[in-house]
Amino acid sequence: MPLSAILPDLSPWRSTRDFRLLWVQGLVTYFGSFMAMVALPLQIKELTDSPLAVGAMGAVELVPLIVFGLYGGALADAVDRRKVILLSEAALGLLAVVLLVNALLPSPLLWPLYVVAAGVSALAGLQRPALDSLMARIVPHDQLTAAAALNSFRWNVGAIAGPSLAGLVVAFAGHASAYAVTVVGFTVSVLLCTRLSPAPAAHDAEKPSLRGLAEGARYAWSRPVLLGTYAVDMAAMFFAFPNAVFPFLADELDAEWSLGLMYAAGAVGSLLLGLTSGWTSRVRRHGLLVVFGAAGWGLAITAAGWFANVWAVLGCLALAGAGDMLSGLGRSTIWNQTIPDELRGRLAGIEVLSYSVGPQLGQVRAGAAAGWTGTRSAIWSGGVACVASVAALAAALPRLISYDATTDPDARLRRQRDAARATATP
Repeated sequence: MPLSAILPDLSPWRSTRDFRLLWVQGLVTYFGSFMAMVALPLQIKELTDSPLAVGAMGAVELVPLIVFGLYGGALADAVDRRKVILLSEAALGLLAVVLLVNALLPSPLLWPLYVVAAGVSALAGLQRPALDSLMARIVPHDQLTAAAALNSFRWNVGAIAGPSLAGLVVAFAGHASAYAVTVVGFTVSVLLCTRLSPAPAAHDAEKPSLRGLAEGARYAWSRPVLLGTYAVDMAAMFFAFPNAVFPFLADELDAEWSLGLMYAAGAVGSLLLGLTSGWTSRVRRHGLLVVFGAAGWGLAITAAGWFANVWAVLGCLALAGAGDMLSGLGRSTIWNQTIPDELRGRLAGIEVLSYSVGPQLGQVRAGAAAGWTGTRSAIWSGGVACVASVAALAAALPRLISYDATTDPDARLRRQRDAARATATP
């Protein structure tokens, strides 16, 4: 097999200026965000020494994510998506400033950490539908899987560098330094967002409303393939997302130095898969990617809970990341191949819930289970439940398994619409 068939497909990068801008902007944002992602729970741990208090971040973030994720989806179909991205990115930068100021206090307060976590969740829910729906507009239909792979590669670079460096920065320079890097990252990101092309809504687009949200929900409910992608990811993340207990796992393994590596290990596995993702551009059965990837995630998390050697745990977390990326590529491709553009924002809002609510609830589950049964048992039992739930959902939703991009009627209709729009564009 030639090397070019394995390496990532760079077609979206070469063909679309806005894709390049979003790719670089996202890399900068991820780097800063992951610095804060490590520093914030570690600061809560130091202030409370409670697994439940760290896991409570998920509960605090849940309601804002649901409300603003759904509203953000309706907003993305009704206004210029570029403006939504730009304004929410600026607001996220201001919240990073709040974290920085609190960390610089002689005695940092606990409650602002939860307030900022809720605010970040609300803004992420508002912004992500606009980002996701914009991708389907600026990238040609036949390059969507390649774009998803490149975006995953970008995410993984940030997820590896951010947590790894954050652990060192917090250990040697304090939480304030990590938050300062986050502030700088959002500043650069806002400047990049100002260069994006306008992405106005359709001339007949309705204002955000409950009726519009209901229309999007009815569309999703009527498509078993879409329901399958949402359900599989939510189940996998709810049962097998152990990030909230990583600080306590590092303590149990007598390897406090490994905390940043634990947060980064999944991204290492995803990155390795991304670097050999060229073959995914030729896959047509994307539902199989969703199921096999989610099941692989659960198996690897189960093994991570069993091992007492820190290097074995890190290896399992890397394998879990590869499985998660495989599932994510399948989900993203199905969404962008089948959903019509006029509903893309509202469906992106539902997608935000599907891949974000699961991890938030998963943090609560992992923190509570660790407090009751111990850290490692909370991890491996969640992995087992993940595999069982994915198997049950695959059996209950055969349309997801049989999805084929070349024959699915929704994918064919979306392909025809994209071709007509490209022909009509001067």
